[in-house]
Amino acid sequence: MAARTRKMRLHAMAHARSGDKGDGSNVGLIAYDDAGYEIIRRQVTAARVRAHFRGVVKGRVDRYEVPNLRALNFILHDSLGGGGSGSLKTDAQGKTHGMGLLLMEVTVPASYAPAGAGAAGNEPPARGPVRLKATTVKAKRVKARSARSGKRARR
Repeated sequence: MAARTRKMRLHAMAHARSGDKGDGSNVGLIAYDDAGYEIIRRQVTAARVRAHFRGVVKGRVDRYEVPNLRALNFILHDSLGGGGSGSLKTDAQGKTHGMGLLLMEVTVPASYAPAGAGAAGNEPPARGPVRLKATTVKAKRVKARSARSGKRARR
C-alpha cells in the first residue's frame, strides 16, 4: 500500500532569509524541525529552485547544505538585473526572494506536522494589515520640530 502524502508550502515548515551578493541573491531556507529538514534536503534542489524562479534567475543556482542549522543556502546568480545600485528592478537586493521561495510546494507525508510558525496548517498566521496613519507620523514630526525649536506643538 502506498504511503499517503499531501502538498505543503515551504512557509509552513521553514523560514527564509535573503539578500544580495552583487548581481546574485543569497537565500537561506531554515527548517523548523529535523523531519522538515530531511524533506527540504531531498526535494528543494538547485534545479527546482531555478525553475521556481524562472524569469527572475538568468544564471545558475548553487545549493549548499548546512545540516547543523537544518538549512539550505542558495545563490541565485544573475537574478538582480545588475545588483543594488546598477538595477532598475524594484527589489535589486533580493529581499523578496526568500518569501518567494517559501511559496514553493513540496510533498510531505500525510502525518507530518511541522513545528514552528504557521504549523497548524498550510497557511501563514493570520494578521491584519499594519497601517500607520499619516496623521500620527505628521504629529510626531511636528512635536520633534517643536522640541528642537523650544515651542509647544499645535494639534
